[in-house]
Amino acid sequence: MTPPRKGRSRQKPSTHTDAAEAAPSPVRLQKYLAECGAGSRRDVDKWIEAGRVRVDGAPARPGVRVTGAERIEVDGRRITRRPSRGTRVLLLNKTEGVICARRDPERRPTVFDGLPRLDGGRWISVGKLEIGTSGLLMLTNDGVLAHRLEQPSLGIDHEYAVRLDRTLGEATTQILRDGVLVDGTVARFTDIVHRAGSGVNQWYQVVMVGGDNRDLRRLLESQDIRMSRLKQVRFGPVLLPSSLKRGQTLELSSTDVDALYKLVQLARPQHTSTDSRRSVLIPYPELPRGA
Repeated sequence: MTPPRKGRSRQKPSTHTDAAEAAPSPVRLQKYLAECGAGSRRDVDKWIEAGRVRVDGAPARPGVRVTGAERIEVDGRRITRRPSRGTRVLLLNKTEGVICARRDPERRPTVFDGLPRLDGGRWISVGKLEIGTSGLLMLTNDGVLAHRLEQPSLGIDHEYAVRLDRTLGEATTQILRDGVLVDGTVARFTDIVHRAGSGVNQWYQVVMVGGDNRDLRRLLESQDIRMSRLKQVRFGPVLLPSSLKRGQTLELSSTDVDALYKLVQLARPQHTSTDSRRSVLIPYPELPRGA
């Protein structure tokens, strides 16, 4: 090898990374706060509209992009990325009379009371159940996953057990399957099956795609059907375990969490090793790519 010429030193490779390359790419504020576990993107949209979010001391504007270097506050509390144990998903068997809001002026019990502590972020409900609705509610510390699971365009279905005031005739059942225009959108059952009952207490199993329990109530009301009980028993592939008593929670296994990310076509940001907890997922069809 030819020795270097005298009087000229060999330049050492630079270990300096350009600041522009090292800085994280700006993302929408809604996505940033969701990734921090502050809330779902839908929550953040409402907070921005209400003036509850500030960036570097100024009220946040819709569509603003951030890197995380800014001072970002929600209701005066600074939000930063903090290390966590990774994504966690809880199942709660919600009881009637419990609300899905984080705080309640009337001091009613909320679904967030008594949940396991997190080492970063906070629990976010995947959708909401009305105060009079019981059954399966999912909660996670990943706002991006929560937002994706809530998207009506994905076509994830919800299954409910409902108690109605009468047995439904074939004509009414067909109307509920075909759909009814409710508040500007068509609400319908993709499946409806009579299970049991007598007199004014008739139990049905119904399935809706993309709607929520309020749409279900409005759909029944459109046909003058009175409902006295409503319980969500399935959310997509997640089935409410019969062993989970009212008010109790169950944490999904890492394998089940992976399956939820795969279902909604998201990459899991932090992966933990699989564990031996029993799966509560049922076989479920893949969603269309790009949905």
